[in-house]
Amino acid sequence: MSRKIDYSKKILKILGQKSVVSIPEITEHIISQNDCKNPKYAITRSLKGLKEAGLIEQVASPQNEYARLTKEGKKKINSLKLDDNTNLVNTSWDGFWRIILLDLPEDRKSERESLRYLLKKAGFVCLKNSTWISPYPFEHLFTNIKKDLGLTTEMMIIVTEYLDEETKKVLFETFWK
Repeated sequence: MSRKIDYSKKILKILGQKSVVSIPEITEHIISQNDCKNPKYAITRSLKGLKEAGLIEQVASPQNEYARLTKEGKKKINSLKLDDNTNLVNTSWDGFWRIILLDLPEDRKSERESLRYLLKKAGFVCLKNSTWISPYPFEHLFTNIKKDLGLTTEMMIIVTEYLDEETKKVLFETFWK
């Protein structure tokens, strides 16, 4: 069964690690990571597509041609990082539960939906309407989000090690099936 390789994502991830990367370096890196015989054409097409989409810009110098992310490309790379299944922080349990209480009004629905998405991606589970819980140490991330969005009273973050036994049992079944 053949597997189609998403060269555009690979290129964006490479560019996300450095401010400017030469085109030959991008090609060489992708070839070394894959068992394809000669993906140069596909890489060239992907670079062209990314440029046309406004995600990268190409800069020529007398010695070489380089690529770098645009503002839109930087936004895209951040969304790719969220879509990855890799963990942002250590996911071993330290004995503490992180509880987030969220109370955003209807006129801030888009922010509320974005926060729910982030909570789900961070491994939080919705207990009741606006109460989320997780054993994973993401409280610093959500503290920063709270500050950045000015959610002083709309979002509460609680870190505790004490839960009643029945709740603890249900949560253990939820997180460690």
